[in-house]
Amino acid sequence: MALILYQRDTCHLCDLALEVLAQVRAPEFESVFIDDDDTLEERYGVRVPVLRDDSRGIELDWPFDAAQLQALFAR
Repeated sequence: MALILYQRDTCHLCDLALEVLAQVRAPEFESVFIDDDDTLEERYGVRVPVLRDDSRGIELDWPFDAAQLQALFAR
């Protein structure tokens, strides 16, 4: 599972997403900040934070909760 969390440098919702990921002891993930990338800004700008399982092409937009994350990890 290749997880990526798309987020912004100063983003309260991103901080909340990180808390939920910590609560469920999410597998290791990469944090990608979209602020200085026009392509990522266009794709994720109004959606961040977004958790993407890159190996399966699955994305979870915020708000997501512990149950949704556990279901994603169990697939």
